[in-house]
Amino acid sequence: MRLCINIDHVATLRQARKEGNPDPVAAASVCELAGVDGIVCHLREDRRHIIDRDLRLLKETVKTKLDLEMACTDEMVKIACEVKPYMVTLVPEKREEVTTEGGLDIRKYEDKVATAIEILKQNGVKTSIFIEPMPDNVDVSLEVGADMVEIHTGKYSLMTTPESILFELEKIKQTAKLARELGLGVNAGHGLNYLNIVPIANMEDIEEVSIGHSIIARAVYTGLYEAVREMLTIIRRIRQ
Repeated sequence: MRLCINIDHVATLRQARKEGNPDPVAAASVCELAGVDGIVCHLREDRRHIIDRDLRLLKETVKTKLDLEMACTDEMVKIACEVKPYMVTLVPEKREEVTTEGGLDIRKYEDKVATAIEILKQNGVKTSIFIEPMPDNVDVSLEVGADMVEIHTGKYSLMTTPESILFELEKIKQTAKLARELGLGVNAGHGLNYLNIVPIANMEDIEEVSIGHSIIARAVYTGLYEAVREMLTIIRRIRQ
């Protein structure tokens, strides 16, 4: 199973001060040095975290593969065709949401999605669609020409009872199985952490997972010690 890291939350921290640090582009390099298989970023309409500068520098510096999450709008399709990331994942987007709240309603926007995918393919960009774990979403993803689907695991990540967890896992498993049988690549993501990833990692039909928040959050603790020690070393050398 491949692991791709979403670096949006590094950009969120930077934008809190609207200065230069922490730089999500530098964070992407650290992730690659650590062995990840790809970098994910979401360029939103309101540019609340990742900004155009980030996307263009990531395209120049990422050595693995770059997956651009974006809404299916004319502006974003144009940007994707200019930058040419390895892949685009089409996601729903609302300005008032804190994070992406679910899969894309492909049936509702079928013509628009199909047109966007055709334009992206003409420009050499692979496409994925962020979907809820339901068979119909796999069928329509194939119909509109997607290369891959990313199964939304957000609902699974919020379940608390054994019955509800197993129910959501079975939906994910069956959706992944159908997608692979139909020749689509299968990714999964949203809300995955160091505990709930285990059942997902055991699903052979899921080839790749995209994880961001839990890894960046953990880095606050696992990376903080070294950051403090480095600062103390500098200060104490100066004040000796």
